[in-house]
Amino acid sequence: MSLQSFSNQVLALAGMYQACQQIKELAWNGECEFGLLDTAVNSVYKVDAKDIDDIYGGIDKLNTGLHTVADQFNPKTESMDHEITRYVLSLFVLEKKLSKNKPLLAQLKDALDQSQTQRDHYGIHHPNTWASLADVYQKTISTLTPRIMINGDRLHLSNNTNVTKIRSLLLAAIRSVVLWRQCGGSRLSFLFNRRNYYNEANNLLVL
Repeated sequence: MSLQSFSNQVLALAGMYQACQQIKELAWNGECEFGLLDTAVNSVYKVDAKDIDDIYGGIDKLNTGLHTVADQFNPKTESMDHEITRYVLSLFVLEKKLSKNKPLLAQLKDALDQSQTQRDHYGIHHPNTWASLADVYQKTISTLTPRIMINGDRLHLSNNTNVTKIRSLLLAAIRSVVLWRQCGGSRLSFLFNRRNYYNEANNLLVL
């Protein structure tokens, strides 16, 4: 089944923005929504999923991300969050480098297989699952440059649990970028389809 459609592009973009927004919440406030963390973590393991619903568990699970996309691409306001935009642009660069590095892709797949064993044993909510994904991120994506620098409160960024969640979310965000490209997304579409992204995000919101 082909994933290529404009709606799927927007949903994948929403997955990425939703993960980035939760990273910001953790970094500055020391907390995030567990439901959104679950959605992100689950998506990482859905490598062979047949459709978007299967990857994220339903469009309704992406409402926060769709709202963020609509805010970021709204042509009538200046509500763009520049911190989240910086994360997104950095993720685009890292995903492109990852896609060209076949040994690292193979290493990532093997590491995710091992992490899934942890997830199956401990469950999606367990700190060991987050720590496992954080370790995957450190050993794969984090070896690429430029590394993503997370802004936030030093108190929260020095908390190990928050750090593991942030790295897990970064891995989920990369997974959404990969999906976005599979759905036909590109840097050109990101730059020149902003109004269409805005309109489609509003159309897809589950009220």
